[in-house]
Amino acid sequence: MLIGLVFPVNSMISLAYELKGVSGWSLLAGGAAVAFLVFLSYRVLEPYAKFIWHSFIAPIGAADQRGRLEKFYKGQANAYDTTRRGLLRGRMTMLNLGAAHLREMQASDPGGRLVWVDIGGGTGPSSLIRFNNVKTLTFVSPLIGFNIESMERFFPISNFDAVYLVDLCEPLLDIARKRFARRGWNNVHVICADASSFVLPEPGWSNGREAKGSLSFVTLSYSLSMKGIFGVVDFYTAGRSSSQTLHERAIGGSGKECGWISRWFWQIWFDFDHVSLGPQRRDYLEYKFGTIKSYNGRNRFVLPFIVRIPYYIWLGRCRTADVSRFVHAFEVESGNTIGNTTPHALKAIKAQDDIPEFEDLGESAVQLSSPSSRKAAREAVVIDVSPPLSTFHYAIRNPWRLPYYEQKIHKEFRSFIYAFTWEDPEEDMKHLNLGPDDSMFVITSAGDNALHYAIAAQPKRIHCVDVNPCQGHLFELKLAGIQGLTYAEFFSMFGEGCQPAFRHLLDAKLSPLLSSLCYQFWRINSHMFHKSFYMSGYSGWALRLAQWIFRIAGVQEDVRLMCEAGSIPEQERIWREAIRPVFLNPIVVALLKNPIFCWNALGVPMNQRKMFLDEGSAFDFVKDTFDPIPSTALLRDGAYHYLLPLLGKYTHSSCPAYLTREGFNSLREDECKALDAFRLHTDSIINVLRGLPEESITRAVIMDHLDWFTPGSADLDDEIANFFRVCSKGGFVLLRSAAKNPWYMQNFSKAGFKVSCISVRSGNKVAIDRVNMYASFWKAEK
Repeated sequence: MLIGLVFPVNSMISLAYELKGVSGWSLLAGGAAVAFLVFLSYRVLEPYAKFIWHSFIAPIGAADQRGRLEKFYKGQANAYDTTRRGLLRGRMTMLNLGAAHLREMQASDPGGRLVWVDIGGGTGPSSLIRFNNVKTLTFVSPLIGFNIESMERFFPISNFDAVYLVDLCEPLLDIARKRFARRGWNNVHVICADASSFVLPEPGWSNGREAKGSLSFVTLSYSLSMKGIFGVVDFYTAGRSSSQTLHERAIGGSGKECGWISRWFWQIWFDFDHVSLGPQRRDYLEYKFGTIKSYNGRNRFVLPFIVRIPYYIWLGRCRTADVSRFVHAFEVESGNTIGNTTPHALKAIKAQDDIPEFEDLGESAVQLSSPSSRKAAREAVVIDVSPPLSTFHYAIRNPWRLPYYEQKIHKEFRSFIYAFTWEDPEEDMKHLNLGPDDSMFVITSAGDNALHYAIAAQPKRIHCVDVNPCQGHLFELKLAGIQGLTYAEFFSMFGEGCQPAFRHLLDAKLSPLLSSLCYQFWRINSHMFHKSFYMSGYSGWALRLAQWIFRIAGVQEDVRLMCEAGSIPEQERIWREAIRPVFLNPIVVALLKNPIFCWNALGVPMNQRKMFLDEGSAFDFVKDTFDPIPSTALLRDGAYHYLLPLLGKYTHSSCPAYLTREGFNSLREDECKALDAFRLHTDSIINVLRGLPEESITRAVIMDHLDWFTPGSADLDDEIANFFRVCSKGGFVLLRSAAKNPWYMQNFSKAGFKVSCISVRSGNKVAIDRVNMYASFWKAEK
């Protein structure tokens, strides 16, 4: 190529001497520029030309797998990295996740030999390899030694006792050898062998002996595995199933569906390269192993909005893993079984409807004692399925998030309604009389108040219930952040609402502590922490509206001064002279009367809206709510409920207890012992109550939940009866209402509760707590 460029350049120089004036040198310069651009274009486009030729045009012609691989890659080996860097997405995420989980698991066995086998490290998408009886953590990723080189960023290669790269394609392995030699890694070994029959120089692999336990980490190219865990990143296709099994719903299977055009096109395209993209491979993977994490993405290759190749990242582990701790947390501590992990009422489930036969599930992780007990389990009204099917049972660290099966109602919630909790926990603590022997039942919301109870009293159990899975995702992220982040990182996320490094923290620090569906939600919605987290979710619309109103009214500076006021009189003056006329203008009041705005921005349902309108006008309710606040507590020194919507963030001096350094450190004491109390249910309140044993709850805090019911509802009576059943003697329920005299309190009396009113609003002079959003506060004691 260079010889071809030298001749025309020399000719142009000679021509320039023959030409006179500036025009000759201009011609020479132009010709040189053209030659340079041709050369540069060739260097840039050459890898892609090779990729197109060998992938789509050149005949492969070989009969066996090794011959096809060598023919396919030999001509494009040097161009492999350039062309696959944009094509094979998810590899860096997979490696980061793998390193994070590897650190967690290595902490439990710090002296064990660490051996990594990277299978197919020089090829593209590979077939699934199964190691009988080998306890490993596995992921999937390709490129010529890409996994091993890239892992250095997340987990030092020198920490491995040995690393083996096994592949069948010699041209690509030659490049891998050169890569590792440049790095000086003497513990990395390259082996050319068939992945289904290779032998490693490790104890147990020679002479056909059992290799069980000899590997700690295995990767299959566009794949990865470690002791106790299996992981994959690969292309895939999956159809829409009209009757998903419980197993599919338990691991979030509905999210992997591909449209028929995408499914048809990509299967045909990959078939040209003898790569099978059928859904059976992934189905078998999820059937054979217990799922820990699963993420479904789209590779936006070349044309981002047109070419979108489906790929997935998956982590799992052997079904023989010890899951007894999670079974106990699920069934004993939380009163859960298969029947009440859906948002529908608890009912009998016929085994043949949804639950596969035990023998179809492979080797059982929990053995039933006898055939008779096995038969009894299958005929029970609520069935225990063995082995466990959900991602919860195979988690690495925490049994916080109890499993749930994806239903239509879950898909109706695209985000969380509440990014923050709108009830005053300090007022709750005055009446709860909490202690370390108490078991609580609370509504999840954003989890702020539940964390306050844990800091103040450390009760032995806190059941957090919300049918909106996104509320559970938010609270779970807070729990993981407390356990896995520094205080500065955590406060940036939930105090300031802005954490530019969130994606890195999610993969590297938080992922081993999160459930699969929670990780997938935050991976998709990581942008929420780029600017202001509290402007996201449905409640974010209310905050955005407030910011917009302040801007239009020109009172932004007054808002800032009110939030910084050092005395109650100063705070009252700014409210009265500047802020109150804006809040109580007819437009704002009209919005608060609108049922669509009340639901989407404030989370106020129709029945609750009707309750406070029956007792007065919307103007009266707003006036009675806000007028007493400036004289109750300083915004800058603790009245954080209103500081947040005014500023869009918390401050160190005015924030929920879990965001203070003292509260954060309290939750982290004794290896985060206080967090062990939490069990997060993604279900209806009635279903969770039905699963709990009698007299197992001493304290329940259900916020304004009962305002959502229609008067005369039989469901309300059923729920109150179940609260009475699960409450211990002397136990009680605390609740708030938008009405001064809620109609349903007489239903508590009929059920056997002793009802008392703790406080009720009277005009706009005195607040009943720091929020004052509700008109009354009640207690129902058994």
